[in-house]
Amino acid sequence: MVVLRLKRMGRRHRPFYRLNAMDRRAPRNGRVIEELGWFDPLVEDDKQLNFKADRVKYWLSVGAQPSDTVRTLLKRIDVDPTPGKALN
Repeated sequence: MVVLRLKRMGRRHRPFYRLNAMDRRAPRNGRVIEELGWFDPLVEDDKQLNFKADRVKYWLSVGAQPSDTVRTLLKRIDVDPTPGKALN
């Protein structure tokens, strides 16, 4: 099963995350199927998220399950995390 989860990058006390489509059995920083964007929690709101919305919607439509954190981030960019739906 494919999941959408964040992969931690950056350094100590300066986190940076990449949104990835991964196999559920892979470790957090393991093998990635596709990179879908990034999330930087320490900058102002307008430059904090950069996701490829069309690819995220594709993965949701084929049954990928987002993690809880990814689910809240997707709502911020107006992508409904339930498969086959969109908020706009």
